[in-house]
Amino acid sequence: MQDRRLTFFQHLEEVRNRVIKCIVFLVIVACLIYQLIPSILPFLVRPVGSLVFIHPTEAFITKLSIAFWGGLLFSSPFFLYQIWQFISSGLKEKEKKYAFIFGVWSLVSFIGGSAFGYFLVFPAGLKFLINFSDEFIRPMITVSKYISFLGGLTLIFGVIFQFPLVVLFLVKIGLVNPAGLVKLRRQVIVGLFIMAAFLTPPDVVTQILLAVPLLILYEVSVLIAKIIYKRC
Repeated sequence: MQDRRLTFFQHLEEVRNRVIKCIVFLVIVACLIYQLIPSILPFLVRPVGSLVFIHPTEAFITKLSIAFWGGLLFSSPFFLYQIWQFISSGLKEKEKKYAFIFGVWSLVSFIGGSAFGYFLVFPAGLKFLINFSDEFIRPMITVSKYISFLGGLTLIFGVIFQFPLVVLFLVKIGLVNPAGLVKLRRQVIVGLFIMAAFLTPPDVVTQILLAVPLLILYEVSVLIAKIIYKRC
């Protein structure tokens, strides 16, 4: 087998090349998404119907933001591929298998969590908050605040759905074990509700809609951790 060990500067050069590839790919995808914004915006603003902007540059900057974050989301498989190509050369076959599984699972979990946040949590939370309007207080949501709220919430759920992966990784490297996870269940429940209160808008609905999936994910993590722990 050919020796593929690289020097420090060769590693830096490889990182530089892969970062450039990722940036170029991101710019291309973002530009494509920007062209599709007239078709994307009706889908995004469907929960409220229409939005307003109160600054001359707000609409333009928001469209750029949508293009960037959309490009980042759809470019993530390419980014993971570049990361995989960089680290795989230094891994053994068994390590490659675990790294690949964790990478794919991470991507699927992020997309699933983001979809859960957008299709379920966001409409419920938005409806709850808008219901505080009355004849004296009318909702006039600006496009920048709306996209920021939507993007932040879906991003939080995408990251939070990595929770089982983190737990299983800690089990795999021996920092925790299934018995310990079960023993800490009560503390974890309290901690998850506190974390949900910090990560979501100040309303009970979105806090519960974040905390409950986290509890389910925790129990799933414990179950899978028991299976993995027996095989270790």
